Amino acid sequence: MTEDKTPDDKTQPSRHALADEQFGSTAAAYVTSMVHASGADLDHIAERAREAKPRHALDLGTGGGHAAYAAAPRATRVTACDLSPRMLDVVAAEAARRGIANIAVEAAPAEALPFANGSFDFLTCRFSTHHWRAAEVGLREARRVLAAGSPALFIDVIAPADPAADTHLQAVELLRDLSHVRDYSARQWLAMLGSAGFSVTRMTTARLRMDFAEWTGRMRTSPDRAAAIRALQSAASSDVAAHFEIEPDGSFTIDTVLIEAI
Repeated sequence: MTEDKTPDDKTQPSRHALADEQFGSTAAAYVTSMVHASGADLDHIAERAREAKPRHALDLGTGGGHAAYAAAPRATRVTACDLSPRMLDVVAAEAARRGIANIAVEAAPAEALPFANGSFDFLTCRFSTHHWRAAEVGLREARRVLAAGSPALFIDVIAPADPAADTHLQAVELLRDLSHVRDYSARQWLAMLGSAGFSVTRMTTARLRMDFAEWTGRMRTSPDRAAAIRALQSAASSDVAAHFEIEPDGSFTIDTVLIEAI
């Protein structure tokens, strides 16, 4: 595969390398982040795991490991999989601190999972897909490693249907985190999951407030890029500003979705 190069022929990092660098260096912040460590979606994961009693659960794109921690008390085994080995080191340490002994970690991109077909009977994927280099490929891999009829729960930020609001969201996400690829719309999610072989049984949307200082601080966004985000917010149309409920300090509210599929 030919590597991308800049006009002055300097080799640029791949998307996977960029994501590893972005999240490996900020891994601990994702364990302590209240946005990631709490929420009704985690309660739902715990309840579905209690009902399913999985033999082997997969938390795909585990990040700070919160979905894995929620499923672990109801599962025989949990594998927390993430692209970043440094993120997984933090997850393993946090699981040990919590006294959770049935979580193992595995470093791999979502698009090339090192697991046999049908290895798992429960799958969670929380706030990860928008970082994947190829979301449709990753979802097909998720379907491949999940046994037929097993539940899968996907939670992520979703893009607004309005094109202007969608463009604004993608722009501020990329300025804040250079490994961002795309927040997909609810319609795109349904299409991708159907193409991957999943049957959606439930879809629930919610609103999530992002504190600007915490949101940028967690990713160590540089001052110049934080200022660019604030400039975009200040220049946003009234419709876009209203949709995201942009506040004077830059804090704003986004849409999220919880999709359950088999």
